[in-house]
Amino acid sequence: MHKSALIAAFLSTLLLAAYSTPVVADPQTSAESNIGFVIYTKSPAPGTLNARWMYSTKYRGPGIATGGPKEGFVGRYHVRYFYDSGEFSDEYDLLIEKTDDVYKVSWIVKGQVEATGVGMEVENGLAVGWRRVAD
Repeated sequence: MHKSALIAAFLSTLLLAAYSTPVVADPQTSAESNIGFVIYTKSPAPGTLNARWMYSTKYRGPGIATGGPKEGFVGRYHVRYFYDSGEFSDEYDLLIEKTDDVYKVSWIVKGQVEATGVGMEVENGLAVGWRRVAD
């Protein structure tokens, strides 16, 4: 039951992000809002994941991770994220690891971990909560 409630909360957040009006970005994001969420779903193309992400309540959009394994989520990818407007946001080397049923995810630039998160498989993908390391 606890897992079902957690999945429902993740999916509710995703639905709110997908259908809410974009919020104008505030350049001074506080430490309290250094929280993000992403859900990765399998693309029909092998080794490719589609992403839907949000950071705080200010930024959100789609993304695509390529170069991963043909099966499962665990592996190395290159991911590019965009804002809902279609404008480019960020790109990273993405590392997804798994221990038991918990996923550890790292977003890397030039060998440095920029963000880290944990996640779990849900019915339609991989749901991950994350935070920027430097903030």
